Amino acid sequence: MTNTPTEIIRDFCVAFSRMDVEELMAYFTDDAVYHNMPGPPAQGTAAVRATIARFLGGWQKTDWEILNIAADGNTVFAERVDRTVAGGKNIDLPVVGVFELEGGKIKAWRDYFDLATYTRAMS
Repeated sequence: MTNTPTEIIRDFCVAFSRMDVEELMAYFTDDAVYHNMPGPPAQGTAAVRATIARFLGGWQKTDWEILNIAADGNTVFAERVDRTVAGGKNIDLPVVGVFELEGGKIKAWRDYFDLATYTRAMS
């Protein structure tokens, strides 16, 4: 049985708690783009891997709670609270992720959040 786009993104969000870069990279197409707003997009496998590894390298723990999730074809919207421990500080970051899938993998991922919420939690 093939997983639906919504199931794939639910699994991806759960996988983040294991903080395994290679496991996470298995969810992406070779030409994937990850755009963590407001920064520049990471284009291609190497750039996406480097971006995810940079985040995980500063985190001690993370758990992504999905509040709402909806799909229209291969596009999935996931409203989340990313609960992360970074630098010994607890960060609860409200995020909306938009995922475009192709062939059961993430081709494009855009996360929208308030950067000030993150920087205040880290200060």
